[in-house]
Amino acid sequence: MDCTGEVIGCAIEVHKQLGPGLLESTYEKCLMYELYSNNITAHSQVILPICYKNMNIEAGYRLDILLPNELIIELKSVDRLIPVYSAQLLTYMKLTHINKGLLINFNVKKLTDGIRRFNLSFES
Repeated sequence: MDCTGEVIGCAIEVHKQLGPGLLESTYEKCLMYELYSNNITAHSQVILPICYKNMNIEAGYRLDILLPNELIIELKSVDRLIPVYSAQLLTYMKLTHINKGLLINFNVKKLTDGIRRFNLSFES
């Protein structure tokens, strides 16, 4: 099931209520509330260990929001999205083998202008 549309709807509701200009952590907490209110299972600040040559390394990476086995949501509150933010999300997707990702920048006048969808296909 593709839940990205529902998640985007929740993010739009948060943006409609708060507008741009707040901290990323504020949007994260409010989006988690909206997801929970819409019966969408999600976890915030999920630790992402790095596996390097069969060794797990806790390197301080965290997924902003994870819908288990479905979607990674990377949140920003910045003037503009730059390529490194997309690269970060794509790397997280590869490391977790989760093929859907959303990059959401809340610091925009119209939220749909700050949303990027990503889809990867993993070969067996």
